[in-house]
Amino acid sequence: MTSPQPSAWLRLWHRIAPAERASFIEGVCFFAPSLPAVFSWGLVTGVAMSKSVMTVPEAIGMSLLVYAGSAQLAVLPLFAAGLPLWTVWLTAAIVNLRFVIFSAGLQPHFSYMPLWRRTLLGSFNGDLHFVYFMQRYSTPGYEPGKEGYFWGMALANFAMWQTSSIIGIVLASLFPDSWGLGLAGTMALIPVMFATINSRSTLLAVVVSAILALLCFDLPYRLSLVVAVIGAIAAGMASDELAARATLRRIHSRKASAQATPQSTAKRAEQGDQA
Repeated sequence: MTSPQPSAWLRLWHRIAPAERASFIEGVCFFAPSLPAVFSWGLVTGVAMSKSVMTVPEAIGMSLLVYAGSAQLAVLPLFAAGLPLWTVWLTAAIVNLRFVIFSAGLQPHFSYMPLWRRTLLGSFNGDLHFVYFMQRYSTPGYEPGKEGYFWGMALANFAMWQTSSIIGIVLASLFPDSWGLGLAGTMALIPVMFATINSRSTLLAVVVSAILALLCFDLPYRLSLVVAVIGAIAAGMASDELAARATLRRIHSRKASAQATPQSTAKRAEQGDQA
C-alpha cells in the first residue's frame, strides 16, 4: 500500500529551513501571552466599524485590507460626516506614518531580501511584534531563524486580529454602547505596553510619548499620534546615546586607573631602592 501524500501546506512547511521553522514556533509561543489584548482591541475595532455607517461586508473588507486598528478608528468619523475620499486617505496615511519608522528599523535586518519579500513582510508588520522583534534581535543582517521568528509573531497577531475583528463586526448588536468599548480596548493594551518596558530609555520614551499625546490631543487628523511617536523615538535615542557615552567614560576611567596602578607600584619600588 502506498502511504498518503502530505497536504500542500505540509509540503510547503517542510520546504522551509529547519531553523526558520523552529524560530517560527518560538515566535508564536512568545507572542501568545499578548493574544488576549490583541483580541480585545480587535473586538473593539470591529464593533466600532459595525456601529458606524459601514455595512457588514464593507467593515469586513476594511478589516482584511487595511489591517490597522488606529487608522480604521480614525477614519470612521470622516465616513460618518461624508467627507471626501482624499480626506479619508490622508488621515489614514498620517496615522500610519509610524510604520515608515518601523520599516526603517527593520530594513537593516532584512535588506538582503528581494523587494517583493520585504514588501510582503512590511505589510504584516505591527506595533507590538515590531517591539518584541527589536528587543530580541539587536544585530542587523542575516541570522538563521530571524525571519521565521518575525513571521511567527506577525501571523499569530494577524490571525487573532482578524478573528476578533470579524466577531465584533458580526456580533456588534450584542454589545451596548454604554459598555465603553473604546476604554476597554485601551485598558487591555496598557499591561502589554508595560511588559515592553525593559530599560530606562524605553521608560523615557513611554513617558515622553504620553505627555506629547496629551498636549497635542486636539490636533487634526490624529497628528498627536505622529508627534508622540516621533518624540518617543527621539527621547529613546537620546537616552541610549547618553547611556553609551556614560559607559564609554567608565571604560576610559578604568583603563586610566589600570595604567596608573603599575606606574605607581613601579615608582614606589624605585623610591624603596633609592632608600
